[in-house]
Amino acid sequence: MRSPDLARAADLPRSFTAWALAHGLQRSLIQRGARKGDLISRMVMDPALRVDPFPAYEELRGRGPISANDLISASVDHAVCNEVLRSDAFGTAGGQGELPKPLQWLHHKVLDPDTLGPVDPPSMLAVDPPLHTRYRKQVARAFTARKVGRMGDRVEQVAASLLDDLAGVEDFDLIDRYASQLPVTVIADLLGVREEDRGRLLELGNEAAVTLDPGLSWRQFRRAESALREMHTWFRGHVERLAADPGDDLISQLTLLEGDDRLTPVELHQVGLLVLAAGFETTVNLIGNAVALLDAHPEQLRWLQENPDGWTNAVDEVLRHQSPVQLTLRIALRETEVAGKRFEPGHGILLYLGGANRDPAVFTDPASFDVTRANADQHIGFSAGVHFCLGASLARLETAVALRALYERHPDLHVAGRSERRGTRVLRGYERLPVRTSASVTA
Repeated sequence: MRSPDLARAADLPRSFTAWALAHGLQRSLIQRGARKGDLISRMVMDPALRVDPFPAYEELRGRGPISANDLISASVDHAVCNEVLRSDAFGTAGGQGELPKPLQWLHHKVLDPDTLGPVDPPSMLAVDPPLHTRYRKQVARAFTARKVGRMGDRVEQVAASLLDDLAGVEDFDLIDRYASQLPVTVIADLLGVREEDRGRLLELGNEAAVTLDPGLSWRQFRRAESALREMHTWFRGHVERLAADPGDDLISQLTLLEGDDRLTPVELHQVGLLVLAAGFETTVNLIGNAVALLDAHPEQLRWLQENPDGWTNAVDEVLRHQSPVQLTLRIALRETEVAGKRFEPGHGILLYLGGANRDPAVFTDPASFDVTRANADQHIGFSAGVHFCLGASLARLETAVALRALYERHPDLHVAGRSERRGTRVLRGYERLPVRTSASVTA
């Protein structure tokens, strides 16, 4: 048997081909466009626009509902984004759908099943109905309104336990010690993950999340590929343990499916790992973004402390103002028209959800953060249509509970020190958010 190092070395040509098709080619073309000043290309490649994309969103908005360059279209228009997301004329086209069909076929052929990421089929993010419908039906059973409602007590218990662990600690990183720990604990419970595995899975999930971004460098791709390989190895052992001793968790239920519902090992990996990663990615970014925003708007924090029923709406306003998922891609599956623009099959459109959620045609004074905004819930931060986030209700619940508990325990909590944004473009959140509170406040 080959050693892991020898196996990885032997797979280098395959890996490089996968990177070249999925990222390398488009990276080269996008860099060329950015050097020529193309706005859409700059929005993908410019580090400054990763940190603060909102001026670019407004520049794009000024060009009309849909803009385009030689490669792709883009929109920050709320109506356009909502229409495309809900239209069966657009989809994910099986992953890498923007590639010509022969190159898409080659990309799928060279993909290593042990390094498949969230945008590789058969991930639910990369497939369209009827395949998407089949997977979603199985997972949706764990996220019904009744089941999520029953999880409220567990979320409160986890929040209280994490805050107990921070008793006496005056300075800490909110992301590391609280915002990431709460959702990873809850989703781990849902998926039957052992407590000793959770910390490493959180690290690996963060390293693999970059694969959601377009135009990765070879080094970024290889680092993420290594994390994905370790996640797949862990998941294989996890499934074996649960198959031998099933519980009432989602993965156990998926392993027990029979007949046409039964998932292949590759399907089970992609479905399970996506639910695992998505189960904490959105919420950790939501909590961090919320704390930063409330720190910058102390009068709104005071209002929420006096009106705790407002936390649910506040979460929607965070989703709108600082959308944890900033953009998504859709491919035209057939000839169609949107906002007067004709789309041929295979043409892609970047939907900037973070820009659509600041559309002045929908939201008054959209750049302002307002936890009392009456129509905050009209955001599309959780997408729309068939790919609407399955865990949206759970993410809202977790965030509202986490914030309310945090500020009840530490009403004086504030950002103290240099924060650091995540190095991703699709996901918007904090890598590090240092906070300070009075350690004497413990209850």
